[in-house]
Amino acid sequence: MATTNTYLHFDGNCEEAFNFYKSVFDGEFNYVGRYEEVPESDDYKVPEKDKNKIMHVSLPIGESILMGSDNLEAYGNSFVKGDNFSVSITAETKEEADRIFNSLSVNGQVTMPMNDTFWGDYFGMLVDKFGIQWMMSYNENQQ
Repeated sequence: MATTNTYLHFDGNCEEAFNFYKSVFDGEFNYVGRYEEVPESDDYKVPEKDKNKIMHVSLPIGESILMGSDNLEAYGNSFVKGDNFSVSITAETKEEADRIFNSLSVNGQVTMPMNDTFWGDYFGMLVDKFGIQWMMSYNENQQ
């Protein structure tokens, strides 16, 4: 069965927020990645001012993982306080990831189709018909 976690989006202060959460929950980060690590292409270049911003951070809290990133307005990712979260689902199989993603996307909007990523996950994002943002991932090495 898939697991769900909360994914928070920030307006440039993700690192500050997650250092605060780390101190509150007395934890350690599983991962911290910055936008400078994202492979660039003709279609995707990270502005110099954004390279040190957080692309992804994860903080285990009990059986869950709190995750987050900074939004980059240069790529159409607007920040709206109070609307800055997604539900992140980790599937047990690639087939389960596709089934859940396809079911949630009915009458919604796919913002990133399911695909293999540079960080190793099979991953996609969508907004469902109710306006809820979802992130779907599967990683065969973490099973």
